[in-house]
Amino acid sequence: MTAMADASGGDASTDALPGWLPGARRVDSPNFDQRPDGTVIDLLVIHNISLPPGEFGGPWVEQLFCGRLDGGAHPYFAAIADNPVSAHLFIRRDGEAMQFVDLGKRAWHAGRSCWQGRAECNDYAIGVELEGTDHLPFSDAQYARLAVLTADIMRRFPAITGERIVGHSDVAPGRKTDPGPAFDWSRYRRLLAELGAGAGRA
Repeated sequence: MTAMADASGGDASTDALPGWLPGARRVDSPNFDQRPDGTVIDLLVIHNISLPPGEFGGPWVEQLFCGRLDGGAHPYFAAIADNPVSAHLFIRRDGEAMQFVDLGKRAWHAGRSCWQGRAECNDYAIGVELEGTDHLPFSDAQYARLAVLTADIMRRFPAITGERIVGHSDVAPGRKTDPGPAFDWSRYRRLLAELGAGAGRA
């Protein structure tokens, strides 16, 4: 068995703790690469996304993260279709979770970013996208699934503590606003505590 200590900060094997979560449907994205050698994964970044903006339920986010978005399918898509982006996980309004990138690999979700003086958050972070907007409430099913997946991620990557769960707006202030004021951090922290995991950021 191959050790994954360089990626996870722990000493677990890839067989015991694979980088694909059993609670998520696997959809392989080509938009990822290797993290820098010796990287400890110690940050979880929560985002929101909807395509087209404010619309839910379509195939567009999955297509974007897999590099298959048709720029002609909607006027908004023309400017983003060729952008190579991805997140590790995406949680739909009904609570369905999809995983696009192995947690040990570098997904392309945070862009230009910095946390506590350390730049390039993609290098050491796991990115989770919620289907939603800054100002519409997220669903009960999304909070429940996010908490369960977060607890699993924290078991696999013990360097991710409650204080190291942040929003995209925290690592890219002034450039990004998500997950936005509609995201209920207190509720999320409460659900994590009920699962025995650390609390998210205040």
